[in-house]
Amino acid sequence: MKISKINNINDPLLKAVEYENLEQNATVEASVRSIIAEVIASGDSALIKYTNEFDQVLLDDIWVSIEEFEEAVSTIPEKFKNVIAEAKANIEEFHKKQLPSDWKITKGSVVLGQLVRPIEKVAVYVPGGKAAYPSSVLMNIIPAQIAGVKEITIVTPPDKNGKVNANVLYTAKELGINKVIKVGGAQGIAAVAYGTETVDRVDKIVGPGNVYVATAKKLVFGQVGIDMIAGPSEICILADETASPAFVAADLLSQAEHDEMARIFLVTTSEELALQAVNQLEIQTSKLPRKDIITSALQNNAYCFIVPDINIGISVCNKIAPEHLELMVARPQEQLSKIVNAGSIFLGAYSPEPLGDYYAGANHTLPTSGTARYASPLGVYDFIKRPSFIYYSKEDLDKVQNSIAYFAEVEGLYAHANAIKIRFEEEVKS
Repeated sequence: MKISKINNINDPLLKAVEYENLEQNATVEASVRSIIAEVIASGDSALIKYTNEFDQVLLDDIWVSIEEFEEAVSTIPEKFKNVIAEAKANIEEFHKKQLPSDWKITKGSVVLGQLVRPIEKVAVYVPGGKAAYPSSVLMNIIPAQIAGVKEITIVTPPDKNGKVNANVLYTAKELGINKVIKVGGAQGIAAVAYGTETVDRVDKIVGPGNVYVATAKKLVFGQVGIDMIAGPSEICILADETASPAFVAADLLSQAEHDEMARIFLVTTSEELALQAVNQLEIQTSKLPRKDIITSALQNNAYCFIVPDINIGISVCNKIAPEHLELMVARPQEQLSKIVNAGSIFLGAYSPEPLGDYYAGANHTLPTSGTARYASPLGVYDFIKRPSFIYYSKEDLDKVQNSIAYFAEVEGLYAHANAIKIRFEEEVKS
């Protein structure tokens, strides 16, 4: 981790945090375009081909069978089942608060309003490369179900035996989901975006993935909707002298273990805390099984900024706009109102980031790469449409016809103006 002192948010050292949403390279994009084109042309056979090429398994069937679901459920310990049930309840409770309702405005006989309607078909991508994530099943499917989505398909890569992770399948079954295709990567995204002989095209694709998945989502956007283009995991901790160096290090490592490209930030008012936290990073990393991934992330993408006071520290955090922001300061609740750019905010020493990943109830699918400047966590609102409606009587339209027609003519759109005027021309017969 690189330690630097900065005095304000215009410090040149902060350029390190300014980067594109998704650092594409021409080779990745060309490869993904080729995969998408072949899936469009060849359908299921292309999915089988690419799964064999990338996952080293030759599939007989791209769909998870009833027998595979039953086999998975039989292997799950009661302890995991109980944790899933508890997390499910918390996530449902949180996301039910997000569900909007229809509304209307009545002004005399004029009625304006908005409807709330669910998207009909959604695909959820669940990563299965470096790790399998049943938590992603919960976080992406529960909001969709609360929104009222009728058809949900999970897209996830198989293991070397052609199986989908048992914990993922159990969690899907607990949510009532039985449509799972064991195809990952760009080919999985292409399948649900365009459809194949056995895969129906969907209306929206959500869920995180590697650079190939993210690039595929970017390229199919417009054909289908997407939630976001997610970059590598990231965490930023704002800490003062009251923070525990061991806690700070542990929480930074919780994201560093995701990916060699994970981005790690510590912003602190205490140089002593910074030095102790860096020492703890070394001690704790040596004891962790994914230390090679962690070491790479810490060497290449980890920054510690020592700031003169807490307000400058908050400004730095807002500039970073991190996916996860922890406030490990003396009075975190007092600082919360000053945070404007973050995916999810964790307050105090006993609200570590993994609490949000698995259990508390807030969503863990979050904007990355600085996109928290304008984007929000995944939620029920990502699975709904909001069509508006308008009713004017003849009398109501008559009162405003001249204004509307004039406005249209100013824009040079005379057919628009005519669509208003024609309704009041005597020679026009109904």
